[in-house]
Amino acid sequence: MTQNQPHPTADGILAASRSINPVFLNSPLIEQQTANTALGVRLFAKVETLNPIRSFKGRGTDWWMQNEPLGDHPVVSASAGNFGQGLAYAGRARGRKVVIFSATTANPGKVEAMRRLGAEVRLEGSDFDAAKAAARAYAETHGCPFVEDGALRPIAEGAGTIALEITERLDRQAINLDAILVPLGNGALLTGIGTWIRAKAPNCKVIGVVASNAPAMKQSWETGRLISTETAATAADGIAVRECVPYALDCMKTTVDDVWEASEAAIREARDFCRIHYGLVVEEAGVAGIAGLLENGAPLKGKTVATILCGGNVRAGIA
Repeated sequence: MTQNQPHPTADGILAASRSINPVFLNSPLIEQQTANTALGVRLFAKVETLNPIRSFKGRGTDWWMQNEPLGDHPVVSASAGNFGQGLAYAGRARGRKVVIFSATTANPGKVEAMRRLGAEVRLEGSDFDAAKAAARAYAETHGCPFVEDGALRPIAEGAGTIALEITERLDRQAINLDAILVPLGNGALLTGIGTWIRAKAPNCKVIGVVASNAPAMKQSWETGRLISTETAATAADGIAVRECVPYALDCMKTTVDDVWEASEAAIREARDFCRIHYGLVVEEAGVAGIAGLLENGAPLKGKTVATILCGGNVRAGIA
C-alpha cells in the first residue's frame, strides 16, 4: 500500500516547513575551521540535537500527524527511540495515544524518554526489525494505523525541511554545495533531503551513509532489489536496519547519487570528532555522515559539503 504513494515533492517540503512545530525548525548550521582542516573539505554541519527530543525526527512525525485524520485508535509504530519520541511528542500535543514497539535491546534512555512523553512502549524482539514485525501485527489485530518510518511521504517531506533550511542559508551567502552526506537507516531523511536537493540544488551530490554492519539499504540500492541481512549489529541504533523499506528504495532511485558505508571504528572516530571540533555529543547514527567522510571522503577533498548531526540521544555513561 505505501509503495503506491506519490513520491515526496519540493512543494510538500515547503508546505511542511510552514506548518511543523517551530521547536523543531531552524536548527543551527555550523562551520568550524579546525574540522574543515582535519577533513580537507569545507563542511557545514546541521545540528539537530538541540530540540525537545534531541533529534530531527520531530519534523517528520509532526507533519505526518498533521496530515493524519483524527481517530480514536492509537497510533502504532516501531522505533529504536528517536522516531518514537517524535510520534509521542506529536501525539501528546494532539491528545492522540501512541504505542511504540522497541527491541528488548533498545537504549534504555530512549525507551524512558518515549514513556516520559506519554507513549506506551512495548519491548518485543531482539532488534528493530523484529520489533517492527510485532508492531505491524499489533496494529492489524487492533485496527490501528501503523506508522512506518521511511514508508510514508509526509515523514520524508518533514525531514526534507532540513535541506530547505540548508540551501536557503547557503544561498544567502552565495555558497554552492558540492555534496550532502546523509545518515541512512529507514530512508526518510535521505529521500526527503534528496527530493529538495534535486529540485533546488541539482549540481549537489546526494550521498547516503549506512553502517557497514547494517548494509541492507545500500545493497538494495545497488542491486535494485529488496535485500535483508541476518543482523544489523552496529552501535548506530538509529540506522540499524536489517530489512529495506520498499517505498524508500523506490524514492532513492531518483534522489540519491551514491551510498557509502562507515565502519564501527569510523563511527566511533566521528563521535570523538564532533566532541573535539564542535563541542557536541552526537549519537552514533547522527555522525554517520562524518564517519563516511573520514573513511571514504577522498573524492570530496577541497569540496563544499554538508551533513546532518541528526541525533544526540546517547546511552547513559557514554560521552
